[in-house]
Amino acid sequence: MEPSYFKAYKDKSLEQKISTALMRLESCELCPRKCRVNRIENEKGVCQTGRHALVASFSPHFGEEASLVGRYGSGTIFFNGCNLMCSFCQNYDISHEINGEEIDASTLSDIMLSLQKQKVHNINFVSPSHVISQILEALPTAIEKGLNLPLVYNSGGYDCADTLKLLDGIFDIYMPDFKFSRDLPATFYCKTPDYPLIVKNALKEMHRQVGDLVFDENHRAAKGLIVRHLVMPEHVAGTKDAMNFLANEISKNTYVNIMDQYQPCGDISDFPEIARRITPEELQEALDEAKAEGLARLDNRKRDFLFQWR
Repeated sequence: MEPSYFKAYKDKSLEQKISTALMRLESCELCPRKCRVNRIENEKGVCQTGRHALVASFSPHFGEEASLVGRYGSGTIFFNGCNLMCSFCQNYDISHEINGEEIDASTLSDIMLSLQKQKVHNINFVSPSHVISQILEALPTAIEKGLNLPLVYNSGGYDCADTLKLLDGIFDIYMPDFKFSRDLPATFYCKTPDYPLIVKNALKEMHRQVGDLVFDENHRAAKGLIVRHLVMPEHVAGTKDAMNFLANEISKNTYVNIMDQYQPCGDISDFPEIARRITPEELQEALDEAKAEGLARLDNRKRDFLFQWR
């Protein structure tokens, strides 16, 4: 299956998307934070990122969903900074602490190509919401030099639907988190009371663009939506309501990864209720809630490493 962005490159619509995305950096409203800083002039808002993206690391990654990892791994590019800034973030040193290398579009394209040379099955942008402009800007050079892998948009789900429309025809796979279905936990832990509304609108737009997840002949993810839901202590993630939304307003065929690896990380000193791992009972309850809503395409991340590849 040919990557989606080939068509956008050939018909020149990619050029217009890049122009629009860069203009939006002048008073940045790319994400729901709407900081309105001039990132072209290197002003920085919540994401702590100015004109150029900051890359913390890149490599083949084998800890993602089995259908992304395959035999040679998912080509992950971890960006510094974040627009969501969860207090419990497991990548706190990357999202909250800026220690990565600032790179231009040419370097980002070279990173994609270096991962492709390592035979990864996709290019997986981790925390891309605040660097959409920079990703688009890097694509033409990468395509001209031979990039031909599907692109994965791996976000926290705090994405403006209007901004996502710029990515229509670019990304093959959307893999957002659905962190919270209620506003109070989102307010406490991420300072985003609008998160439930924002993520629901984002999920609808993502699904409109790519539909339900489909696989290639080797059972690798080729195109579609993968939703991650992290089970948290004391039901703070609102799993039941999240699964109800996915089943009834997205698709009962949505591929959902019910994730059980929550552990106390980051800065949760003010939140003793989430200062523990989840119990087996909490995980099972979450899986049961998803099944009760009619979601049949469920994964649990612990099983990913057991998948046998051809």
